[in-house]
Amino acid sequence: QVQLVESGGGLVQTGGSLRLSCAVSGRIFSINDMAWYRQTPGKQRELVAAITRGGSTNYTDSVKGRFAISGDNGKNTMFLQMNSLKPEDTAVYYCNAKMVTIWPPGERVYWGQGTQVTVSS
Repeated sequence: QVQLVESGGGLVQTGGSLRLSCAVSGRIFSINDMAWYRQTPGKQRELVAAITRGGSTNYTDSVKGRFAISGDNGKNTMFLQMNSLKPEDTAVYYCNAKMVTIWPPGERVYWGQGTQVTVSS
């Protein structure tokens, strides 16, 4: 069974930092693209940052210069370093990965269960 498990969320004061991790497990052939999304109550889930298999990254404008996405292909793990956090960064953060899996066979998009990030003012 393929799983994405996030960790590293929590409560932090404005200006603080957190590092989110996303660990991928299961019978995986390749991980193509990975991303972090976030969602607050009543709003659509939004893309925060993405990284391709080749290492190209992109960020939503509101986090540019503050967040950094990275991946460790050897360990099938992705990270989101979040610095200079603001109250508007408060959300549930979700890990997303487009993968080719051995079982079930084929390419699919998988989601983690989410981790809460709360930034107090």
